[in-house]
Amino acid sequence: MADRTKYLIGALLVFGAAFGFALKGIFIKSAYQYGIDSISLLSLRFLFSAPFYLFIVFRKRYKEESHPAIAPKRWLYVVLVGFIGYYVSAYVNFLGLEYLSASLERILLFIYPTFVLLINAFLVKRKVTGLQWLALLITYAGIAVAFMKHFEAHQQKNIALGAFLVILSGLTYSFYLVGSDKLIAKVGTTRFTSWAMLAALVPTLIHSFFYNRLAIFNFTTEVYLIALSMAIFSTVLPTFMFSAGIKRVGSANASIIASIGPIFTIVLATVFLQEPIWIEQIIGTVLVLTGVFLVSWKGKK
Repeated sequence: MADRTKYLIGALLVFGAAFGFALKGIFIKSAYQYGIDSISLLSLRFLFSAPFYLFIVFRKRYKEESHPAIAPKRWLYVVLVGFIGYYVSAYVNFLGLEYLSASLERILLFIYPTFVLLINAFLVKRKVTGLQWLALLITYAGIAVAFMKHFEAHQQKNIALGAFLVILSGLTYSFYLVGSDKLIAKVGTTRFTSWAMLAALVPTLIHSFFYNRLAIFNFTTEVYLIALSMAIFSTVLPTFMFSAGIKRVGSANASIIASIGPIFTIVLATVFLQEPIWIEQIIGTVLVLTGVFLVSWKGKK
């Protein structure tokens, strides 16, 4: 009974994290309606998130005095991985949402497990099975189907550019996942996540300084409410809920539960952004999720 309760709590945590991550595109598209640019919005997201991560880091430090110190070389790796996974990946993702709908962005972004598979295959020389190649084929076929109606409808400008940016975001995030694998084991999940996020704040603010001299405090009140909500509900809470969920249900089960994310985004985008839902989009989403499920499942066997 205790194990069943533990699993149920873990599943609910992962489910909640998936919902929070699904909200991100809704928050971004809503903020763009008030004229804010990508780097300014990303800067506000990290600025509003930073106090929470700092609080967690120092609370954990004082609570666990025996926690091993991080070696200087390992610190460098944490900063580098945070730079790639949270600054580079997040920025190109925010840029992509200037051209794509929130629902299509989420479908494209969710193919990152296939990139992790390919990176491990070509860089780590890990064997790819026949079923995994089939999973890749199903995933990319789903993307093609989901895109079909968007091109026909001519409803979005520069859709190819937006798709490229979001796919690039997924690719850089995949390098982050591959690079963070051993670091998390050495540093700890909570501490690694917190410091990687904080490491992304510095290049983001530098970028914003050169782009607009950090003119990020002259927007309407609605922008700051959206940015704060995104920081809390689509950044801080989901990252720690997902980590806590993985501890209880395992990474394989967490990946399967989290696959509900794109469905959440499609529904939320329809309700809050009035984005249309097409049958091709539903079929494409199902194919993508099937492919990602096969990649995740086979990789954990």
